[in-house]
Amino acid sequence: MANYYIPINLFVEKVLGMEVLEPLPITKKTIELGAKNSPDMVCSPFKYNLGNFIESLDRGANVLIQAGGGCRFGYYAELQEQILRDMGYDFEFIKLFDKGVTPLEIYRSCKKVNKRLNVFKCMYYTLLIVKMIYYMDILEDYVRKNTAYEVKKGLFKELHSKYLNELKNVKRIGKLNKIQRKYMNLLKSNVDSTKDVIKIGIVGELYTLMEPNSNHYIEEFFMNNGVSVSRYVNITYLVFKNAQEPKKLLKHAGSYLRYSLGAGGTDSVVKSRQLMESGFDGIIHMKSFGCTPEVNAMPILQVLSSKYNIPVLYFSFDTETSETGINTRLEAFLDMLLMRRKK
Repeated sequence: MANYYIPINLFVEKVLGMEVLEPLPITKKTIELGAKNSPDMVCSPFKYNLGNFIESLDRGANVLIQAGGGCRFGYYAELQEQILRDMGYDFEFIKLFDKGVTPLEIYRSCKKVNKRLNVFKCMYYTLLIVKMIYYMDILEDYVRKNTAYEVKKGLFKELHSKYLNELKNVKRIGKLNKIQRKYMNLLKSNVDSTKDVIKIGIVGELYTLMEPNSNHYIEEFFMNNGVSVSRYVNITYLVFKNAQEPKKLLKHAGSYLRYSLGAGGTDSVVKSRQLMESGFDGIIHMKSFGCTPEVNAMPILQVLSSKYNIPVLYFSFDTETSETGINTRLEAFLDMLLMRRKK
């Protein structure tokens, strides 16, 4: 999922004591493998994950690891394991963090995998990995919001790529801090904040938002066209912030919601309202086909769109979605926002 493979690889290698077989980049073949062996009506992230697993097993992986999660994601592991065994694969399947992400649960989950695990080593590398994810989310959020303001076109993309390459060699917290300061300073020193740019907020289902291949690189499209992009969903938010905010979210929803929509549905309503009140030009709502919480959020987003006079563009992705059709709609949406800005 996006660039999170970098800290995850470090976690598997240093904490779980395993050799990492990095999954191949997602391609059309990955999606076809996942879709072919999945139930027809299951959401597309399930098919992406299953395709990743099949390709990894075919390349020699003998242990598959998955984290627990909300919504139907909580049942992915059981169903995917059964499908893969029915296909004839022999492997060990490990599901981490069934009872949440707490220091004790992290240690217990890791101990199940690595019987020789040292508690101090586990604590150190867990802290390093958590901090790496936190830093990545800060920097990538800055890149999304400020690429439109970069002094030299393409500079932010180049710096981001170099940043990720340096993270791959990090084994110490001190080095991680140094790299973060270096690249944040480079990014901030190459911003022209006087530019007047279109601002777009992106909300929706977590996997579709965070894995660029699953949404056909919508964020990249906007950044390449000089648009400032804001997306609140990342691992830091999901694991450390969102878990503490269910009651706050409903409170911020005001009269638009009385009960939680489940998964990220409530977040989509609340964050869309906040973005509209902050003066954003438009909202993109993305989900996988059949994602019930996000389907329930859509009528409320239409009400918000009408009240604040801010357009919302809806995307529903499955394994057959056409990239050409997506780009056509994006281009039309951006043209419309530019015309509204001129008026």
